[in-house]
Amino acid sequence: MSFSGKYEVESRENFEPFMKAIEMSNELIQRYKDMKGITEIVQNGHDFDVKITTGDNVIHNIFTIGQEAEFGTLAGTKIKSVANLDGANKIVIKLNSVTAVNEVNGDKLIDVLTFGDVTYKRISKRM
Repeated sequence: MSFSGKYEVESRENFEPFMKAIEMSNELIQRYKDMKGITEIVQNGHDFDVKITTGDNVIHNIFTIGQEAEFGTLAGTKIKSVANLDGANKIVIKLNSVTAVNEVNGDKLIDVLTFGDVTYKRISKRM
């Protein structure tokens, strides 16, 4: 299944508790808590170009499945990791203590980030 497309956030669960758990500043949490982000994905085989725009913040990640790459975070840091496929429609990336699972299900992009026992879920709809 192709991840390619442009997606707009339609719902989020547990944003503030998750961001506090990963020690994001209260200033950034307040700044981003009510913003609807846009995710643009271009997939060419195992190569991905992902741009996530939330307000004035843009995270741009380019990676190839199975190869180490540098991933940007909402807090502005960069973390080296490897993205792996789990079946045809899920990408799993371990970013230090956070596990990110990105799944395409029909016209939805479902992002689940887990840190310890705290999970943040973001559901976006293909535009």
